[in-house]
Amino acid sequence: MAIKLGMCGFTIGASAYYERFRVVEVQQAVYEPPAAMTMERWRMQAPPSFEFTMKAWQVITHFGTSRTYRRLRRPFDERAKAEAGGFRITDTVLTAWQTTLEAARILRATAILFQCPASFRQTPENIEAMRRFFATIGREEGVRYLWEPRGPWADDVVLDLCRDLGLIHAVDPFIRPSLTPELTYWRLHGNKSHYASYSDEELEQIRRWIPEGRECYVMFNNIPRVGDVKRFRALLASRVKMETRISRKRADNS
Repeated sequence: MAIKLGMCGFTIGASAYYERFRVVEVQQAVYEPPAAMTMERWRMQAPPSFEFTMKAWQVITHFGTSRTYRRLRRPFDERAKAEAGGFRITDTVLTAWQTTLEAARILRATAILFQCPASFRQTPENIEAMRRFFATIGREEGVRYLWEPRGPWADDVVLDLCRDLGLIHAVDPFIRPSLTPELTYWRLHGNKSHYASYSDEELEQIRRWIPEGRECYVMFNNIPRVGDVKRFRALLASRVKMETRISRKRADNS
């Protein structure tokens, strides 16, 4: 199984993270991309094979009325608020895309996640805005575009947009299955509560859901994720050992 295990945000010190994991999602980029010097340091200190994925800046996806803009540090005037979000083709959104793209290039990110708020609903206007946005920005070579819709988007609509726009459907598997089997990107927000730890049974369920023989990102995003990802890694290791013993026993008996 090609499992890529990591967390959304370093959560622990970067140097310790690099020793334990091979991928991180730069989650804070959704609020405001980190300073270029910070990202350059991360990339320089990380092993060459270490993988960064990142969220697109909220100015692309979230309307200016979103409460998440309280975490914005740079000036954001009324015109920018009016133009922000919803994948609309405005100066503000296109500038935010360039800022996101510059960050991805510094990190040599392999994926950019467009996470939408629940307020971005399945309407003809929003669907058309997505189509226009992705047609306008084109593709960055070597970078996958991930989309995590929130709310009751119909499967057929999600699948059509993913296929037409070249998007990977990012999901929490406890909420809904991914509709793009060519790549699995799971964001584990915490089952029932962002503050909850996963039970042993839930971790085992995640393991059973992992698709056989396909690339799968398992990214923990709940508050107690440090402990949960450690337990999940131990579970994977124990299953590998058990399967190895079974294989050897079968070989000896053949």
